[in-house]
Amino acid sequence: MTLPVLSVSELSGKLRRSIESSFPLLWVSGEVSNLVRAASGHIYFSLKDESAQMRCVMFRNRVQLVGWQLANGQQVEVNARITLFEARGDVQLSVDGMRRAGLGKLYEAFARLRQQLDTEGMFACERKRPLPLYPRRIGVITSPQAAAFHDVIAALRRRAPHVSIVLYPTRVQGAEAAPGIVEALHSANRAGNCDVLLLVRGGGSIEDLWPFNEESTARAIGTSAIPVVSGVGHETDLTISDLVADQRAATPTAAAELVSAHWFAAAHTLERVRHRLRESMNRRLREASLRVDGLAAQLIHPATRIARSLEQAGWLASRLHAAMHRQLTLADFRIRSGQTRWQARRPDLRLYRDEQTRLTHRLHHAMQAQLSEHQHALSHAEQAIAHLAPERTLARGYAIVRNHQGAVVLDPTQLTSHAAFSIQLAHGSISAHPILPDALIAGSHKPD
Repeated sequence: MTLPVLSVSELSGKLRRSIESSFPLLWVSGEVSNLVRAASGHIYFSLKDESAQMRCVMFRNRVQLVGWQLANGQQVEVNARITLFEARGDVQLSVDGMRRAGLGKLYEAFARLRQQLDTEGMFACERKRPLPLYPRRIGVITSPQAAAFHDVIAALRRRAPHVSIVLYPTRVQGAEAAPGIVEALHSANRAGNCDVLLLVRGGGSIEDLWPFNEESTARAIGTSAIPVVSGVGHETDLTISDLVADQRAATPTAAAELVSAHWFAAAHTLERVRHRLRESMNRRLREASLRVDGLAAQLIHPATRIARSLEQAGWLASRLHAAMHRQLTLADFRIRSGQTRWQARRPDLRLYRDEQTRLTHRLHHAMQAQLSEHQHALSHAEQAIAHLAPERTLARGYAIVRNHQGAVVLDPTQLTSHAAFSIQLAHGSISAHPILPDALIAGSHKPD
């Protein structure tokens, strides 16, 4: 049977896959040696013990999670995977995490306590109290010699210098630190003179920060009647105290800034208001000054004012005289021009007098002729009327019959039986009574 021929790359790939599948993620302890820091941020080193060593690589994103400075000779425990670097055929450890040797029990204790307190609800958001917006007195629980205390003092003096600070001194490192922290918390609560408590210390290893992982410390924070802000270690450090506290700050300085945030904002607001008030006052002062200057410029001595008024009156009088002279000259010119034009257009009445006389004579003769004509027509009409007058008719032998009411009788039927009637003649009238039968009077028949 002929065995297949593998290239070096194929063999290296098979070995890498076989190794990685056979060995899961594990913890390996040893001493750091041959440490090299690459410009890319990765670190390369060897992990050795008395009889063997193995090359290790830790990439930059994992290096940033290490909370201390790695150096040759340190005893560490690395959480790594076994892999094969195919380019050289070297078996190496790809490190995901690292801790100092001997800290495994502390991490386990930390995990157990965290799980226990979480189960009890010590980390629940519902039990955490809001911090006072404008604390007037702040309690600081830390060591007086710690740099954290001076950082807090500096931050508060810079941001809220009027706030009182009460120090509750205690150890923050070592076996006696946890009881001291608990006692300081109890003392602050018994005094009851602080609005908020800051539990602070600088960064360090897990052993240095262990007092803040003690159960007694956590329960003292949880039962505190005063809100507690935990500012322990650096930003990457996490303790049980951070989880139990009402608020967690990344650093002691951040804790001081957190409790003074509203005072700091109020100071900035006050400064802005002060600046606006100053600008407003300056603007009003400038405006008032300008008004005063204007009024001062108007304050003139009465004699000077009178002299100016007289001078102005004389100037106005001269202007008025000149204007009146111009108006009069213009009016005179217009009158003379008008006279000249009217003289040129004036009619010669002598030319119209003879015509007027002739027309007057014609009008007189025409009026006389019309008057004679109308008089002749009137005379003719009078003769006609006189000829047609009733008296002329009566003179020819006719008569007018009137009933007893004075109405002219045109028909015998208009007369009633035994009713008197009158007959008007040319010279006088007579009264009579009808002698005709009633039938004739009623109009039964008419005479021929």
